[in-house]
Amino acid sequence: MARADDAELGEDFKHKLRLANSDVDGLRQIAMGLTGIKGVGIRTAISLCDNANIPRDKLGGHLTDEEVEVLEEALEAHPEAVPDWMLNRQRDFATGSELHLFAQEVTMTQKEDIDRMRAAKSYRGVRHASGARVRGQRTRSNGRTGLTLGVEKKKKEI
Repeated sequence: MARADDAELGEDFKHKLRLANSDVDGLRQIAMGLTGIKGVGIRTAISLCDNANIPRDKLGGHLTDEEVEVLEEALEAHPEAVPDWMLNRQRDFATGSELHLFAQEVTMTQKEDIDRMRAAKSYRGVRHASGARVRGQRTRSNGRTGLTLGVEKKKKEI
């Protein structure tokens, strides 16, 4: 089923872009479309567009192949192009270096960190293992998932 505005977009329009092993929506502005990649927020997306010299408000589907390649290079060079406080993996546990992870790397690294905390039996690891809140939230009255709350009414006797 063709959309009514497909004729306006042009024949070389790409509805999906493949960047960092993720799909980017071509119908969104490139700065907002990049946020579909895990590990890329709006501030990182704006920085990537500026480093690649691509207008932020350009639709992702209108990018040429050369612009997509430049954007991929900007993704790879992102950790060196921004200050350390903008990175999502500072002082990596294994290497001690400053990294910025994208897509599947974020999920895998997070899982490895949680497994390491569980193996060390740290407080956070125990909380993760039991499925409880980890960051100090109160649990007495909130976060009661899976339980039936309330009082049952007595059956009327006729």
